[in-house]
This record gives sequence, C-alpha cells and structure tokens, in this order.
Amino acid sequence: MTTPILGLQNAGLTLAGNAGPVNILRAITLNVQRGESLGLIGPSGSGKSSLLMIMGGLEQATSGRVMALGHDLTAMDEDQLARFRRDNMGVVFQSFHLIPTMTALENVALPLELGGVQDAFGRASAELNAVGLGARMDHYPSQMSGGEQQRVALARAAAPRPAILLADEPTGNLDGKNGEAIMDLLFGLRDRHDATLIMVTHAPELAARCSRIIRLKDGEIDGEGLEAAA
Repeated sequence: MTTPILGLQNAGLTLAGNAGPVNILRAITLNVQRGESLGLIGPSGSGKSSLLMIMGGLEQATSGRVMALGHDLTAMDEDQLARFRRDNMGVVFQSFHLIPTMTALENVALPLELGGVQDAFGRASAELNAVGLGARMDHYPSQMSGGEQQRVALARAAAPRPAILLADEPTGNLDGKNGEAIMDLLFGLRDRHDATLIMVTHAPELAARCSRIIRLKDGEIDGEGLEAAA
C-alpha cells in the first residue's frame, strides 16, 4: 500500500476563547496521496483554513497526529517546522504577503537564498517568466495589480520546487478573469513540479478542478464531492 504524502490521524485543534476552549477541528482523519489535487470546501467557519494550516505546520494540532513526507509535524517545534516547510512546502494565501520593500524578483529569490539554493536569482527569474511576469521583475508590489501580485506569490511558492503546494483561497481577492488565470497557473505549476496540491476555496467551479473534494462542516469532515456543499 502506498504511503500517503500527508496524513492526519484524529487531528484536532482547540483554541482558548473568552468563554473557554473553542473546538476548531474535531478528530480529522484524512490521507492525501502523492500527486493528488485536493479541494477543501465548506461554509465560512467550517474549519477549512484551519485544516490547511495544521497540514502545513503553520498551526500545531492540539490532538492527534499530522504526518507529512514521513515526518511527524506534531512532534516538531516552530524552528523545525519552519525548516520543513522551507524545504518541502509552498504556501499561497488569499492575501499575497509580499515584502513591500522588495522587487518581485527579490520576493521570489528570498526563500531560495534562505534555503541555500545555488543561483537563487536565476531560478526566481525562471519562475517569474513561467507566470508571465518576465517584464515586471524589477517592480515593487505597490506598482503591480492584485493579479500580478498573486502571480509573484505563486512563483515564490513554486520556486523551491516543493513536494506539497498549499493554497488558501488563492483567488479570493481577485476578479473572475484574474482568478481563472491564477487557477490555470496554479495547476500548471503543480504539473510542472509534480507537486501535490491542497486548496481551500469557496468556489465550487474551482474545487471541481481538483481530483478529490473534501467537505467540512463545524470542524468535521462532512463527506466527499460537491454534493451538499451549500
């Protein structure tokens, strides 16, 4: 039997609230196979983004276990998790999270430099060309449209050639035309780097492009497929 690239075993997330503990995720058990594209859907507050965060070690599960590429993320401290993400994961957020004082090229090259990659700027340049920004490399985020900034964020996520791509509402801040273009690029990057893609989205038409869809409701898995997603 093939070992999942990412697996959750009874993973839960409970956070402290003003009125006491709040259960964000409850006993999530889920396996993701290498090469899959997985869409996470559900109403607001269902736990989609929180699930993505614990999958990427951006938030520590408070119960259960999260395994990625054979490593137990729940046993790592923050520094270990940061190094693991740097070497194995690319993350794309709804908000682009670009460094405003750096050019597009510098934004993409920075994580490569931190990872000790040879020719970081050469690889960053290639990724920006791949997302159609060859002529915008020396521009700062404030000089770019929202669609262009998200393209930079995609290039930054893909440049380390991660095994796992995580995307949290990657088209949420974009209009329909730009959103569709970003999705084409995201799936293209996944194919080019042979990565596993896990994506949170509110849009059924975007989720439908994934090879598998998981529905969430009230912090629990509510089934698979688009049915009953409303």
